[in-house]
Parts: sequence; structure tokens; C-alpha cells
Amino acid sequence: MKLDILAFGAHPDDVELSCSGTIINEIKKGKKAGIVDLTRGELGTRGTAAIRDVEAANAATIMGLSVRENLNMADGFFELSQANKLEVVKMIRKYRPEVVFANAFDDRHPDHGRGSKLVSDACFLAGLVKVETHLNDEPQKAWRPKVVYHYIQDRYFKPDFIVDISESMDQRILALKAYASQFYDPNSKEPVTAIATKQFFDNLTGRAAELGRIIGVEYGEGFQTERIAGVKNIFDLL
Repeated sequence: MKLDILAFGAHPDDVELSCSGTIINEIKKGKKAGIVDLTRGELGTRGTAAIRDVEAANAATIMGLSVRENLNMADGFFELSQANKLEVVKMIRKYRPEVVFANAFDDRHPDHGRGSKLVSDACFLAGLVKVETHLNDEPQKAWRPKVVYHYIQDRYFKPDFIVDISESMDQRILALKAYASQFYDPNSKEPVTAIATKQFFDNLTGRAAELGRIIGVEYGEGFQTERIAGVKNIFDLL
């Protein structure tokens, strides 16, 4: 299956928290999109890996994803190793996306910055014909995405561009709420985390509203680029 967009997240819910509105936008237009989670989030303070597996599948259904996979790397401890880069290369060559979304360049959780670099390196390596990978014992052909965009996570960074997600905001929130174990629950006995506070969804909506205000719409999601974006038509920037 060829995808238009392949989003990578260090943990299940990274993508939903940061760029799910943009993905939902494109799925509504007929594009095919998928998510590859690097880890199962097994070190998360709340919930369990098994619970998050179910939540991730539910979120995928809400978003309308064509595929979701998990590479089962070690949460908190995966490295920028050759083996891990090749696992990501396999996913890129398997789904041949035009656009890749990756974690923020730098963030509060060290997995995010490390995941960002891992995916970025793999996108380049996937295009080298002398890097050999196999899937189901079949050799894979080289494939390099046209662009890699890094979504903004916990820490705020000035975006290089902002996507209008006003029409997808409600669906984005529904996808996020699939991760019930991770968010505020007055009946939960688990510790409170940065995203499990009463006001978290207000904060999330507030950031989306501020990004939207910058471009004159209700809600937005921001991205940073590895290189300057180019357009053929100046009116594409309107």
C-alpha cells in the first residue's frame, strides 16, 4: 500500500497530540495516511502498554488511517543505532510516502528529539540504493520522501508554516480522547502527569487557537521544516 503521508511518533499519542488535525484534513480530501509508533509507551506513568495498544487502534479508526504499525523499540532507551534506523527505513520503503511527519527537533521528553533525528536520518538513508533492506524476505526498492516536516510538541517553537485545522478540530479532539488512560479522570488513582490535568484540553485548544489566529483562522497546527519550502505558484501561499 502506498501512502501519501506517513507520520512517525516516539510514543502512541505523539502524532494525535501534535498533527492529527492536519492528517485528518488530508484524509478528508482523499489522501491515504498512516502512523508508525516507535515504542509502545511502556514507561508511561499512566496506563499500560497493552491499554495504549487498544487506544492507539481506536484513535486510528477515528482519524481514518489506512494503517498503523508499532516498531516496539525501547521506550526511553531506543538509540540512534544502525538497527533502529533500518527498521524505520523498512517502513518508509514499505509505504513510499510523499510526506513524512516526525517528532519535534527538541522537546521536554528526550525520546522526542531522538525520534526526530532517527526518522530524519532514515528518510535520507531510505533513498540510497546501496542500503539494503528486506521485508518478508523480499528486497525493498529505495524510496525517499519529498519532504520531512517536524510537528511542534510540548515546547513551543516558532513554526515555519501553519495548517488550518478548523474543520478537523473536533475530530482531532475525539482521536485524542481515545487515549483515556493518559488524560484527566477524577476517578483515577494514578499519578497526575503534564497531560493529565483538568486544564490540559483547554491548554491544547488554546495553542491551536493561537496558531490559528496567526494565519487568520479558528485553529491551526504548526510545523518546522528541515529546508526552505518552495512553491511553483505564489498564490499557493494565500
